[in-house]
Amino acid sequence: MKCPFCGCSQGVVLDSRDTPDGEAVRRRRRCEKCGQRFTTYERAEELEIRVIKKSGKKESYDREKLRRGIVKATWKRPVSRESIEQLLDEVEKKLRARGKNEVTSAQIGNLAIAGLKDLDNLSYLLFACVYRDFSSLEDFKREIDRLS
Repeated sequence: MKCPFCGCSQGVVLDSRDTPDGEAVRRRRRCEKCGQRFTTYERAEELEIRVIKKSGKKESYDREKLRRGIVKATWKRPVSRESIEQLLDEVEKKLRARGKNEVTSAQIGNLAIAGLKDLDNLSYLLFACVYRDFSSLEDFKREIDRLS
């Protein structure tokens, strides 16, 4: 670890402890050349998720984009913000558990739809309507029949 003051790579760790959230290790260090103290944080590198769109285009996974879609589907429904956050956490956990850095938008949508189905049937239908691109009343009817 290079000293941020003099650039020397010779230093000692004075103290190590976990951060309060347990997501990182905080280390207090001292440079052996200039004697300055500084803090570093060590975190596990998260797998960057790339989304393969229907068009074949790839883009970075955007939690906010998924949140906006879910919030629209749950608008004026008895679904709490905490439930939405838990659903988003669960979707991301399942995506990371796959161990692959590329997923299709269909996989993300299916995970969100499955979670919404457990939260609120109408929200599930609203999200599925947009996500699965329902084009007729028959599409709705088929989905409602599946719910029943």
